[in-house]
Amino acid sequence: MSNVMKSGTFSLGDRKVTRLGYGAMQLAGPGVFGPPKDRTAALAVLREAVASGVDHIDTSDFYGPHITNQLIREALHPYAQNLVIVTKVGATRGADASWHAAQSPAELTRAVHDNLRNLGLDVLDVVNLRIMGNVHEPSEGSIEEQFTTLAELQRQGLIRHLGLSNATSAQVAQAHRIAPVVCVQNHYNLVHRHDDALIDELGQKGIAYVPFFPLGGFTPLQSETLSAVAQRLGATPMQVALAWLLARAPNMLLIPGTSSTKHLKENLAAADLVLADDVLGELEAIGQKRG
Repeated sequence: MSNVMKSGTFSLGDRKVTRLGYGAMQLAGPGVFGPPKDRTAALAVLREAVASGVDHIDTSDFYGPHITNQLIREALHPYAQNLVIVTKVGATRGADASWHAAQSPAELTRAVHDNLRNLGLDVLDVVNLRIMGNVHEPSEGSIEEQFTTLAELQRQGLIRHLGLSNATSAQVAQAHRIAPVVCVQNHYNLVHRHDDALIDELGQKGIAYVPFFPLGGFTPLQSETLSAVAQRLGATPMQVALAWLLARAPNMLLIPGTSSTKHLKENLAAADLVLADDVLGELEAIGQKRG
């Protein structure tokens, strides 16, 4: 059994995926903009991920923009039958690398077609609506028009499953009344714990929760307790942080990103870690202190 398979599986709609996947955002250039510094290395990371058993890759056509999807296509097309590629729509990039909301029906439709073209697909496995009310954290507001647009594209056969990103519980409920929601992708990790209640709510409904920035994102997680636990276990702090997330809830799907095959292998090895109850208690206290 590969390291990845030890993480277990969970459903994304009608597809079962291993719970430890890969996020492609870091394959673009600095600030998730422009081409990678080393294109050959970026392609190698994608191929190594799939060769290691990863069957769930997260991306977006506004990474780059277009760059990560084009890299995925170059590295992996034609895709393995079991590979699920999850993308997101709802934003665009300015020439200065700025991020802009792109939430009108025309913009969302164009984004879906851009993803199809750059990934080389006829149908997108999962499309997440990236809600842009507050760019940095979920905020309340109707998403009826946006999600209805994506549901119509789903009915046209261009999308298999729909999800949300940067969403509140009320927005999940609103979307679910329009079309089934198979996953929610929000900011969450060992120290950023605002979605604890939402994770449990989604788990009861069989909906996957996919934390972005599971390792802290552009500012890696820092904790004396985390470092001490990792040292005792003979693991890296990032491996322990990923193992904690796997233990947090069975509906948790992880998409740690990296542009290095070395770090990719380290991340995937987190599936080997089994955290005892006392260790889980120590780690749990980190988030409680931050809260």
